[in-house]
Amino acid sequence: MTKRLRPDQFPPWYDGQSINEAAFCREFLASHKLLYTENSFFTPEGRMTDEAPLKTEIYQIIEPYASTSVPKKISNIIELLKITAHIDDFPPQTDRIHVANGTLFLDGSFSTAKDRIVRSRFPVAYNPSAPSPETWLSFLHGLLYEDDIPTLQEYIGYCLIPSNKGQRMMVIKGSGGEGKSQIGTVLSHLFGCNAKDGSVGKVSENRFARADLEHIHLLIDDDMRMEALRQTNYVKSLVTAQGRMDLEKKGRQSYQGWMFARLLAFSNGDLQSLYDRSNGFYRRQLILTTKERPPDRADDPDIAEKMCRELEGIFLWAFEGLQRLVPNHFRFTESARARSNREAVKQDGNNVLLFMEAGDYIRLTPEGKVGSQELYEIYTVWCRENGFSPLKNRSFSEFLIANQKKYSIEHSNNLTNLVGRRVWGFTGIEPVLRHSGRQTDGSAIARMITRLFEIPYK
Repeated sequence: MTKRLRPDQFPPWYDGQSINEAAFCREFLASHKLLYTENSFFTPEGRMTDEAPLKTEIYQIIEPYASTSVPKKISNIIELLKITAHIDDFPPQTDRIHVANGTLFLDGSFSTAKDRIVRSRFPVAYNPSAPSPETWLSFLHGLLYEDDIPTLQEYIGYCLIPSNKGQRMMVIKGSGGEGKSQIGTVLSHLFGCNAKDGSVGKVSENRFARADLEHIHLLIDDDMRMEALRQTNYVKSLVTAQGRMDLEKKGRQSYQGWMFARLLAFSNGDLQSLYDRSNGFYRRQLILTTKERPPDRADDPDIAEKMCRELEGIFLWAFEGLQRLVPNHFRFTESARARSNREAVKQDGNNVLLFMEAGDYIRLTPEGKVGSQELYEIYTVWCRENGFSPLKNRSFSEFLIANQKKYSIEHSNNLTNLVGRRVWGFTGIEPVLRHSGRQTDGSAIARMITRLFEIPYK
């Protein structure tokens, strides 16, 4: 192709022999709305999640003029574009939502213009005439209690804007099989690349996990694991983040980035902390409980697909919740049930502390000793008899190990059980008799003994 062109027909970045990559970038940016910041390109369609289309376009332009080292030239151009299009800061716009067909402002006004570079754009169109999402609403009414649906509506609306002013995360809890995770499926389609599947537990454990949520509006944990969080700092920092914060990626220097990811978790239990017993951790949670699943209910295998056909109506429904939340200073509607859920979780989160003070079940004494398994079985009996949900065995032991000094106990593997086997356990603590004179729970100890001797338990 180049042989057919006269020199005066060459593009300004080509001299007949080589490509001037800097000149190419200047011309490319003159015809493409593109900027680079916080490790990402941004366009009028939002954040560029895949650079492959950009590389393809560059290749199509330079291919007639490049005969060798084409991949290297493309990589060089991409890296030079990052420098040429770089800006230091790109603050989120919290008063508007960029949708597929324009921009919707929180005051209800709408513009079809899409000529500005934006941080995020949702794949759903704004259609004020969209029909009410009846399948979606029917599903929610079958899943949740009536007075909890406004809370969900406000929370989903809250996630549409890049702001953490509400400083809350949401947990939707059920016993299993209710279909609650279908909400996550619908939201993944509603939010597009602005939502991400992930794990609250991973965020709590891995300091690099926060950087993976940069630019993201919503993290969906569709099966939150029931192990108590060893630390809560990273989770709390996400929920309360306002402005730029330090982010880390493995093998790279830390940097400042905007963070506004909200957390939505579906679980069969509560989000607990192993060590953080502060009110600050628990009051950040909006906890909704599902209705019991009717035993004769026939689930529709196509329900998620049917609800996704109503995305325009679901968007209007969520926007209505946001418009209710903002003038209320980001204070969420909470039913008495939701408030009670949070208090119950807080109480359960402290139940090991309460157990250690239960003088008619265990006694703290320098001469005492008890095996870890026996102590855990006593703890589960205490939980059952006092209306608490027990922590996992591992979480229970880790709490005691972390608080050895507080209780003057010591974790040791030099204990022996009733048949002389060496086991892990604790010194400085022992089982005691109840006030009634009955042993703490003889059946628990009996079961342990019969397992060791393989004697049938009656």
